[in-house]
Amino acid sequence: MALNTEQEMLIETRIANEQKSVLVAYLLWFFLGIVSLHRFYLGRPVSAILQIISYLIVVGIIWWLIDALLIPGMVDRNREELRRKYRAEYAGR
Repeated sequence: MALNTEQEMLIETRIANEQKSVLVAYLLWFFLGIVSLHRFYLGRPVSAILQIISYLIVVGIIWWLIDALLIPGMVDRNREELRRKYRAEYAGR
């Protein structure tokens, strides 16, 4: 069944009124992309949630790897803090 010209124009008018804005999508991506708001805006909630979970996993793995490099320094700083604490405690006796 073919649509007449009036029906086609009505369809195009509804599309123009209801379509998502590329500008808004990019602004959401730029400013709130870390929480995948642009995907929610564009009607893709499942991929938005997957994207958020992947961010958490990737960031978690990155921090885990960074900690592997930072642990010796953190232990050294803790040892120095204990040394200062005990020296002050014994100097006060």
